[in-house]
Amino acid sequence: MLLGIGLIGSVLFLFFREPDARDGVVLSAAGIAKITQIFQSAGTPEEGDRILDIARRAGAGVIRAPAGFAVQPDGEPTSILSGLIAYQLKTLWGIDARAAILPSDAGDGLVVRVDDHTILLFPTPNWAGLWPFILKPTVLIIVTMIVFVLFLSIYAVRWIIAPLSALGAAAESFGRSPDDDRLVHRRGPREIGQVAGALNDMRTRIRALIDDRTRMLAAISHDLRTPLTRLRLRAERIGDPELREGILHEVVRISDMLDETLEYLRPGIREERMSRVDLSSLLQTVCTEFGDVGHGVAYAGPPRLAWICRPNALTRAVSNVVNNAVQHGSAVRVGLRLGEGGMAEIDVTDDGPGIPAPLREKVFDPFFKGDDTRSVASGRGFGLGLSIARDVVRGHGGSIDLLDHAPRGLLVRMSLPRDPAIAGHFGNIS
Repeated sequence: MLLGIGLIGSVLFLFFREPDARDGVVLSAAGIAKITQIFQSAGTPEEGDRILDIARRAGAGVIRAPAGFAVQPDGEPTSILSGLIAYQLKTLWGIDARAAILPSDAGDGLVVRVDDHTILLFPTPNWAGLWPFILKPTVLIIVTMIVFVLFLSIYAVRWIIAPLSALGAAAESFGRSPDDDRLVHRRGPREIGQVAGALNDMRTRIRALIDDRTRMLAAISHDLRTPLTRLRLRAERIGDPELREGILHEVVRISDMLDETLEYLRPGIREERMSRVDLSSLLQTVCTEFGDVGHGVAYAGPPRLAWICRPNALTRAVSNVVNNAVQHGSAVRVGLRLGEGGMAEIDVTDDGPGIPAPLREKVFDPFFKGDDTRSVASGRGFGLGLSIARDVVRGHGGSIDLLDHAPRGLLVRMSLPRDPAIAGHFGNIS
């Protein structure tokens, strides 16, 4: 594009600039014809000489010579420009002219026959002489074509890029929120329309698979409650206290797992509307709730920070992370700050054993149980807390990372974007 603009600028400069002295004599075929016609209309030789003198003072460089004047040795070639101008004089004005080599090393020229006794010798005009009649229209056509092709290219690129951008935005929004049911418009070239149609079909199928999975797991979890209740009633009739307590403990664990599974599958995370809240107050409330039951959880951050989020879902995510921290550490701190790019960073740190680097991605998998350092085998969870937290954070267009906390422990960082336009992918702002 820059090359095209530079070429157009250079051509326009040549198109509108005034002739320079270095261009030499600016004399076209029309000028030669005009001088010849005026000379032919002279009544006397003296009047003809005055006409030629005026033409020479104007820079024409014309010379009068007798008809038998020798101007070109045999076989000496002439320039293409001289032949072109001679052809124009013959066809357009009916003037007998031919290209020739002028004497005294004057170079190419034109011999114009006035009558049987007189000829006029003209030096060949330079290319500037043809500018108004041949080069200028040609250059104008070329410039017009370049401008047309340039704008056509810009339009074509926009015609292709705009649908591609829409496809990318739709894929990104669907990756963050599978419940987004907006279809992609089939605009642009046929191939892009086919891709948009395939993406719409894929979104529909994935939505159907997710809904089927949710309904199936919810039905299984719900239907298991009836036999669990009967099993609990029968276990309470067992006379052996040790056996009875063991069976009841397992029944409670299974019931808790079902409750947590139903909570994980509950669609409220994605259906809650975005709203503006005080993020500092939200985090302080979470810390207070854990502090009321005896956990050492403290808040560190600004007293106020307005943010757009799903408050209930975000409270649940932070609570899950803090609950995981208090299970493995004695001192937990919830920090809040503005990070790079205007992101709100929520840091939950503890002084526990931490999580080995190879397992930091696996712990986000549902029902995953880590090694002995932070195991859930004690019955204090089933591996869904971090999975829910990641779903919530990603639903806000953010990210969650597990980092080392010096001198020991784990740091869970949840980064949330400020841009309210993110809400457009997941629902309206209330």
